[in-house]
Amino acid sequence: MKRILKGILKAILVLFGLLIAVLVVVYFMYNEKVPEGKNTQEADALAYKMLTAINKAAYQDTRYLEWSFAGGNHRYKWDRKIGHVTVIWEQYKVLLNLNTPKLSEVFENGAKVIGTEKTKLITTATDYFNNDSFWLVAPFKIFDEGTIRSLVTLDDGTQGLMITYNSGGTTPGDSYVWKLKENGMPTSYKMWVKIIPIGGLEATWDNWKTMENGVLLPTSHKIGPVSLSMGEVRAYN
Repeated sequence: MKRILKGILKAILVLFGLLIAVLVVVYFMYNEKVPEGKNTQEADALAYKMLTAINKAAYQDTRYLEWSFAGGNHRYKWDRKIGHVTVIWEQYKVLLNLNTPKLSEVFENGAKVIGTEKTKLITTATDYFNNDSFWLVAPFKIFDEGTIRSLVTLDDGTQGLMITYNSGGTTPGDSYVWKLKENGMPTSYKMWVKIIPIGGLEATWDNWKTMENGVLLPTSHKIGPVSLSMGEVRAYN
């Protein structure tokens, strides 16, 4: 029996060692340093070109946004006018007040939640919203307070738009380099973010659709072989 247990333990240690080795190899193969951006004024011009391509004017007039994330497990309805978001996941529903989070309401299986559990779930809903909404509206956030815009020369010689968020959201300090078509339409970005240990991972921004109010929004992304669906995206007034 002891020999069997030792054999199992040895196999586990070998597998663990192989996993660590694979992760180290992947890190050194794909990890990229954050590029150094320059030419802030020219970067601003490119940023405005991107906003024109996706119809920022229509976005500014948009009151309601609906989408889902995490394979449909996170669902949202965002009232941008009053700063309220309905966040639904598993058995929870949070009526999230973005302006004053402590005034948010929390429900579990339809029953109201109070106390410390309520506070924890408000934090969870806020983190989900910050992450999942970014995958929907990140291009419209490139002039948010605390952002720095600069130009980066890409491998093909074209100019990429680098955005660094020095404040705001859940993980300030993250940087993204956008790849754009000639008309300013975003096609992908590379990420240098705290929650991903490998810098420079590229995510596509695909299947852009014109919403009923004219704004353009993405409905899917890809990071390598992994697909991220935004669900049934809606934008209306």
